[in-house]
Amino acid sequence: MLIEPPTNCPSCSSLLIEENSVLYCKSLVCPAKGEKLIENFGKTLKILGLGPAAIKKLSLESIYDVYKMDKEYIVECLGLALGQKLYTNISISRNATLNQVLPALGIPLIGKTATDKICGVVSHLKDVDIDLAKKVLGPKAASSLVTWLETEPWEELPFSFKAEKPTSGKTVCITGKLKSFKTKAEAAEYLESKGYKVVESVTKNTQFLVNESGIESEKTKKASANGTLIVNNILEL
Repeated sequence: MLIEPPTNCPSCSSLLIEENSVLYCKSLVCPAKGEKLIENFGKTLKILGLGPAAIKKLSLESIYDVYKMDKEYIVECLGLALGQKLYTNISISRNATLNQVLPALGIPLIGKTATDKICGVVSHLKDVDIDLAKKVLGPKAASSLVTWLETEPWEELPFSFKAEKPTSGKTVCITGKLKSFKTKAEAAEYLESKGYKVVESVTKNTQFLVNESGIESEKTKKASANGTLIVNNILEL
């Protein structure tokens, strides 16, 4: 039986465009796309409470809407406890750097790797132009980023858009079970956001060894012998 592909987006009814045998909705005001962008934004910036259910209850259509809400509206929609927590988490997210914000915006081809490259050569998002972006990212990712910058009112968002330069020369190794984070992957992400390079083994060039368990592992013994500083709480770095 022949199945006819849909011609219109089931969310906004816009005409679907086929690219490489895949159908896409290109509408800039598609509600379904907006909700997914907001959901990804919340996850990436770790805005706890900004999940699919909250997005629907708050009637959010774009990332810009997240920062237009006042506390009273959020509490009215979600209830006192959940509303207050979400309002607090949204307020905290305003302090995010360009390194954290850029991969959260849902720009095609602009994830963490591309963001790290951009933040390594600019101080502010406004410093990005097509020539610089091409040198750093390549033509496709550069075109995607610059098109987004030229078509989106990104300056309306409450971020500084200032890049944090990675701190060179600071290497960290993690040993044993952690207390500050659930997994080593989460801990590594935190350390990298602070400019540290996370390595698997201890060498003479390793500046820090994280040992929150207190157990004297082989890595701990080697770190002590090398004069590496041993830290019992990642959050102190």
